[in-house]
Amino acid sequence: MSRIGRQPIAIPNGVNVSCVDQVVTVTGPLGTLTRKIDNHIKCEVKDGHVYLTRDNDNYKAYHGLYRQLVNNMIIGVTKGYTKKLNINGIGYKLVQQGNDISMSVGFSHPVVVKAVDGIKLTCDKTEIVVSGIDKELVGKFASNIRDIRPVEPYHGYGISYADEVVYRKEVKSGKK
Repeated sequence: MSRIGRQPIAIPNGVNVSCVDQVVTVTGPLGTLTRKIDNHIKCEVKDGHVYLTRDNDNYKAYHGLYRQLVNNMIIGVTKGYTKKLNINGIGYKLVQQGNDISMSVGFSHPVVVKAVDGIKLTCDKTEIVVSGIDKELVGKFASNIRDIRPVEPYHGYGISYADEVVYRKEVKSGKK
């Protein structure tokens, strides 16, 4: 059984963490994040660390979950998160329009991806970088971009994560 929830979270310099009425607020050099936590999980800040405790053993899973969510918030306001996506295909291209991206990915029309609050989009000829301070928001937004044109297994055309392994299939052969 994992004991992640019991580990204290160190608060780096320049980061302020407050726990009031089951709402955790983390403020750092890159911004501010807030999250409401479950009533059975108690948050306490002392000696430069954040401690999370649970009421009883029925909430072990929530204990580890909320500890990791608070840790992700602290990392987000200090370093931030990025996801890189690659685009591969004949005639596929990206064009930056302010903080939005216009993609030509094999449809009859260009697809415009509009950045939401908390997300910064940048692109190169074949690479999209999604960055922000909220890990959940960055991951979900990158996933939505990837869902526009998932990679097809025969030629490898489409949008994929930079670290994703694309399994290729052999092209079907005719009868002999």
